[in-house]
Amino acid sequence: MARVSADSVLSLTDQRLVAALQCDGRIAAERAAQVLGLSPTTVRRRLQALSADGTVRVVISPVARPRNGGSAGALFLRIRVLRGRLDTIVAALAARDDIPFIDVSTSGEEIFAVARTEPGSRDPLVFRQLPSTQAVTSLESATVLHVFRLTSEWRHHVLTAPERAALSPAEPVAGQTSSGSSGPYGVDTDPLEQSLIDALAPDARLSAAALAVRTGQAESTVRRRIARLAAQGRLVTQVLVDTRCLGLPIEAKLLLHVAPDHLAAAGKALADHPSVHGAFATTGPSNLHAAAYFSDLTALYDFLSRDLVGLGITRVETAIVGRAAKGRGTDA
Repeated sequence: MARVSADSVLSLTDQRLVAALQCDGRIAAERAAQVLGLSPTTVRRRLQALSADGTVRVVISPVARPRNGGSAGALFLRIRVLRGRLDTIVAALAARDDIPFIDVSTSGEEIFAVARTEPGSRDPLVFRQLPSTQAVTSLESATVLHVFRLTSEWRHHVLTAPERAALSPAEPVAGQTSSGSSGPYGVDTDPLEQSLIDALAPDARLSAAALAVRTGQAESTVRRRIARLAAQGRLVTQVLVDTRCLGLPIEAKLLLHVAPDHLAAAGKALADHPSVHGAFATTGPSNLHAAAYFSDLTALYDFLSRDLVGLGITRVETAIVGRAAKGRGTDA
């Protein structure tokens, strides 16, 4: 992903196109043009320009929303490292397929990461590999207990509510998922569907024709399967974009302690906040983790001093992200 300077903010038209892709990563240019009041030619040209220079990528979300909001099978890791060893540890973590997100704090010696794992397992990365690494000075882990908001569900607020509704696909069809399945969406993925998801993972806007060539299937079969995945809510896309391009250069990690009788309400309130792109109930002394984007430090201060009031929060620890090393607008 190409790096941008703090003042490289996209035009409002381009920001609205990014927001349209957040609603539906595979939306057709004609549909986006109709809703946004643009010509299809303009939409195609701008989307091509945004993808050609690496400003925007649409991928399959690396983290699935679990059934009924329950355990996501993930750990939040907070890793402190020796001065001068940060890049080595970040590179090692980024090379792992089970680490979809890595952020480095502005302190330059602290890493926040998400690790996919089985709930309740003694993950070897956490229990053996990282603790035995001399460059690591401390390691904290917290298990995700409940998902309130995923990054793939965050929407840049430059569209009206009717525009977002018109651009978003229909809700998953009720009754098409099986609560007895072991799959993260309640449906086991067959080999063909998995091959389609794998092909779409780095570029979720590949056409049905291109997918047919890559998977060796008939284009009609690909279209039918893609439609079924979408109808079941299993084709979850995520827009990778440096949020500085959206006028949101500040990202903050929030580690909060909430009284148990306020936890559900506080999590929902954070999930509904336009700045928050991730909110999770977790184990550990900080039982609510959140991440949010802001236009400046004043906006962050206002959020802490005003928007968190009345949510039953007894302690807040805030860390500002210096750079996203993997997973959000980056190529690791």
